Parts: sequence; C-alpha cells; structure tokens
Amino acid sequence: MDKETTTSLFGKVGEPIKKVNPLLKEFREFAMRGNVIDLAVGVIIGAAFGKIVDALVTNVVMPPLSLVTGDIDLSDRVIILSTKTYATLAEAKAAHAPMITYGVFLNAVLNFLIVSFSIFICVRLINRIHPKPAPVPDAPKKDCPFCFSSIPAQATRCPQCTSMLDQPTVKL
Repeated sequence: MDKETTTSLFGKVGEPIKKVNPLLKEFREFAMRGNVIDLAVGVIIGAAFGKIVDALVTNVVMPPLSLVTGDIDLSDRVIILSTKTYATLAEAKAAHAPMITYGVFLNAVLNFLIVSFSIFICVRLINRIHPKPAPVPDAPKKDCPFCFSSIPAQATRCPQCTSMLDQPTVKL
C-alpha cells in the first residue's frame, strides 16, 4: 500500500469519531450539570434511607404488630379458578392451576401502609427538630388611585390599569 491510500483510509475511519466527540462533550456537560448531580445524590440517599426504613419496619414495627395480630400471613389467601378441587395450596401450585393470589396483594398493600406511615413519622420528627424559616416580609404596597388595586410602593405605573402614578420628585 502506498502512503496516500493508508492516510485516506485512516481519514475515513476518523470521521465518525469526530462526529461522536461533540455528542460525548454534550453528554458530559449534561451529566455534570447541577440538577443531574443533585438528582443522583438524592437517589443514592433515598436508597440508603429506604434500607433504614426497611430495617425500622422489619425490626421495630413488625414484631409488636405480629404479636397483636397473631402472626397472620395473608400470602396463602387465594381464589382457585379451576373446576378441580385441591386439598392444599401446594397441590394447586404444583398442578399450575389458575388462581388469583389476592393475599400477596394484601400483604403488599399492608407493607406499603406500614412503610409510608413509618416514613411519615420520621419526617414529622425531623420537621420538629428543624425550626421553620422566618417568613419573608412582604414588600411595601400602596393602592392605585385609579383602579384601587394593590401595587408595589415604588411602582410608577399601575400594572392593572396602566395609569401613570405620581412620581416622586428628585431634588437636584
């Protein structure tokens, strides 16, 4: 191969790479924006907080609750849609009988309610610990003499009726 053919071959291969480079640059700029980084940190902290809440529900909330309810397990509650009768749930599952497992759904709903209530209690406690920020005072207002709407005190024209207002005189 002569040198000219080799150079043109590498030039053709390099063109798609040059087109991808701006795409990678734009992706890097997108990924390094503040909102994306904040979202990533929020997701990571949320996953860690989810583990804390799961441990709270499993180890603190559920033991007293199971003591009160008598350790009820709803996951065995099913409606078998087959015309055959089965002595046990295991037999029906082994026969691949069509069934509606509403007990699993009820367990999921109950678990969701317990977790959401636990999160509500945690957030409520955190909100009590942190004081509320002081309310920002409202800007001074005055009434427009033409339409009587409330406008900022420094306004020179009413935004509602567009009337010119008295302008303060400036002493020179």
